[in-house]
Amino acid sequence: MRALLALPLLIAAAPEPASTDVLAADAEVRWVAFDLTPANQIRFSAIVDGQPVSAILDTGVSTSLLSRRFVDRTKLRLRPGPAALAIGGTVASGWVDVQELAIGALTRHHGQMATTNLPDAATGGTPVDLLIGRDVTQGYALDIDHDARRFRLLPSGRLPFRGSTAPLRIAGTWPGYVTEISIGAAPISRILIDTGDGGAVTLRRGVWNTLPEAKAPTTSTIAYGIGGASVVDLAIVPAVGSGTLTARTVETRIEPDTGYTHTIGMNGRIGSGFLAGYRVLLDPSAGRMVLSPGKHADAPPLRSTSGLVLRAETSRLTVLHVMRGGPAEGGGWHAGEQICRVDDAAITRDAPLRWPVDPPGRTVSLGLCDGTTRSLTLRAFY
Repeated sequence: MRALLALPLLIAAAPEPASTDVLAADAEVRWVAFDLTPANQIRFSAIVDGQPVSAILDTGVSTSLLSRRFVDRTKLRLRPGPAALAIGGTVASGWVDVQELAIGALTRHHGQMATTNLPDAATGGTPVDLLIGRDVTQGYALDIDHDARRFRLLPSGRLPFRGSTAPLRIAGTWPGYVTEISIGAAPISRILIDTGDGGAVTLRRGVWNTLPEAKAPTTSTIAYGIGGASVVDLAIVPAVGSGTLTARTVETRIEPDTGYTHTIGMNGRIGSGFLAGYRVLLDPSAGRMVLSPGKHADAPPLRSTSGLVLRAETSRLTVLHVMRGGPAEGGGWHAGEQICRVDDAAITRDAPLRWPVDPPGRTVSLGLCDGTTRSLTLRAFY
């Protein structure tokens, strides 16, 4: 099982230079192709001041952000800024002025962006230099076609497809895309839509504890954000509702009430791990989120049967976290240990990492890089 990754970042606004947005008349056909990072984040190519840049579409980011490596490489003038609030803690940030940002049909002239160090660990080991946040997308209808791996920005009010409609607005102490969901029969308000979050659904502990689903078995996992890593609880809930749509068997993280979700005044978040099963329209000016099931909408989540959260490297697997109650915990595994062989086969980057979620009952022989060998019998534990 892989680590869960998220990129929400909240930055206190600074006085902005006047910017001008131009949405091309042919926006309907100006799709932006994307692929997914190892953490399910939407990655695409944008242009900043004439320079191509690898970007992530991240509605959980309040102010669009350039990495410090890009700022240093292109010699943009850096102005000091306040600390930014992120998953894992606070990070230092600054401000830069850009002459032009181009994404598909949208061109923004004379805009301002934040900048901070953007670690590769927060994007599944994939270098990314730009996060496109709410400040750029909120005035438009954002149409994300996950099956076709493309998105576009349309004038607000457009309804290019039909589906389940839920309320959507820009709201909150740190304003963001906010909707409501239901877990089983319980309605839950103040849910942030966060396309930069690789998880499916996140709830704060105080909300989770009020639900009948809280009686189900839970485990633990590790989540990475720009501010670092944090350990959260993990459960599978039978049903999550949005509008008239009901999604089955949804992976759900439970954050402490001292965590990021509570700090920003939300009850929970919906991430790309959930949204990737649907065609998605986010149009807060029109007051709606529309979801239409895609070909992966009913795919069940991968459940760990090993209890190991791993990072794949060129010739080894590094244990990032040992999940509570799983076989690995019972076998005495610890974070930091490294696996070089599985069932006598060497680790390679191209080998599929399926065994950590294989069916219960299988016994796997794991060769550690220190030369020792351990057996791990897989079982269901949450």
